[in-house]
Amino acid sequence: MKYKRILLKLSGEALMGNQSHGIDPQRLDDYAKEIKGLHEMGIEIAIVIGGGNIFRGVSGASKGMDRVQADYMGMLATVINGLALQSALENNAIPTRLQTAIKIEAIAEPFIKRKATRHLEKGRVVIFGSGTGNPYFTTDSAAVLRAVEINADVILKGTRVDGIYNEDPEKNKSAIKFDTLSFDDVLQKGLKVMDTTAFTLSQENELPIIVFDMNTRGNLKKIVQGENIGTRVFL
Repeated sequence: MKYKRILLKLSGEALMGNQSHGIDPQRLDDYAKEIKGLHEMGIEIAIVIGGGNIFRGVSGASKGMDRVQADYMGMLATVINGLALQSALENNAIPTRLQTAIKIEAIAEPFIKRKATRHLEKGRVVIFGSGTGNPYFTTDSAAVLRAVEINADVILKGTRVDGIYNEDPEKNKSAIKFDTLSFDDVLQKGLKVMDTTAFTLSQENELPIIVFDMNTRGNLKKIVQGENIGTRVFL
């Protein structure tokens, strides 16, 4: 097995399926089954999920809302998604814990590094909600931060496309896909992998990132088995 402990980053929009907003129960169950495949292989799995299917802080701020308030609303949206994913995983008989950077004791544990690591060691999937708990930071930054804290081997960023391209493949069918990139390549080519804060933190901690299509069944399992799926970014 190529990776023992992974951090899976999912966008909130991924949970919409073909809807314009909200959560598609079928898409949620599909993801839970993909994650179950890894869990049965003994992979330790942590997850960070965005909240863009419910509320995006930057979008709210651009419409006149206070940025800090808007970002906290976005953090709460990630908790809603975390609860939904936790339910889907538990419906598939996967022990799961939701930890949040903002204390919401009635529904989730507070984030404690040692406790999160212990859950992973015991075979529980850990979902990290509410981002970093601070405004002005994205869930990409939260994903890298948590991955570094729990000593994950890799960040797997699930998207709607099958890797990193020189242009948007949904707009330009002639866009060229990269199989591997160094961190320096990404910066020199001006490619968008994660926001600058998240990307820099990943680079400084020599934490590889794999960008792949989460909606293709079997991709997660193939990646942890060492197959060349998506685009790998490394030092």
